[in-house]
Amino acid sequence: MSEVEKETPMVQIEHLSLWYGSKQALKDISITIPRQRITAFIGPSGCGKTTLLRCLNRLNDLVEGVRIEGSIRVGGVDIYDPALDVTELRKRVGMVFQKSNPFPKSIYENVAYGPRILGVKKRRVLDAIVERSLRAAALWDEVADRLHESALSLSGGQQQRLCIARAIAVEPEVLLMDEPCSALDPIATAKVEELMHELKEQYTIVIVTHNMQQAARVSDYTAFLYLGELIEYNTTEKIFTTPAKTQTEDYITGRFG
Repeated sequence: MSEVEKETPMVQIEHLSLWYGSKQALKDISITIPRQRITAFIGPSGCGKTTLLRCLNRLNDLVEGVRIEGSIRVGGVDIYDPALDVTELRKRVGMVFQKSNPFPKSIYENVAYGPRILGVKKRRVLDAIVERSLRAAALWDEVADRLHESALSLSGGQQQRLCIARAIAVEPEVLLMDEPCSALDPIATAKVEELMHELKEQYTIVIVTHNMQQAARVSDYTAFLYLGELIEYNTTEKIFTTPAKTQTEDYITGRFG
């Protein structure tokens, strides 16, 4: 029994294929992502890792000409069931993008945005959610006295942590992160990585990264993709120390990338 099979599954992807028009971007991918762990998708540019990540909250629905086969279940629920409310899905599966994208509103309003949409009206409740989310994103101490200033006045690293606070304000079960540190300096990157370790106590985190050292540092499991195929998936330690496939080893040792 593999390490993944011993874990409680959170996301189950079975025989997933995806086409953009006539171009196939994902080929028959099956993978189980365990609950309250960090799973990294690695691979060269254009290998399908971001496409796969975006399938998990159906962001690819917004792209014209996309066709998907196979199934994805999050917490046992088929997310491509026609009866599923996509807004409800995106509450359960939050997303943090490569480029921090705070709304041009105050720090407070950025975090309160999701709960407000979900019908939270009471100021006292919103205050508590904003504080809890900013604390969870390790940002509260830096912004507690400037909550009503523009989010755009924050540094890049702070903006990215604000986007994480915004994503967790609606209490998702899964947090998707698409290259969350690629635009950050090493100090801000270290803060976000430390934050991921803290957040996995509550959330299942899936991260796309082109930075292999980052995958090795933060993730429990790593999936290596190449040309739309899942080449290998295992504990991060095994992938980085004793990969089963030559292709994985070649990528990790920098023979191609």
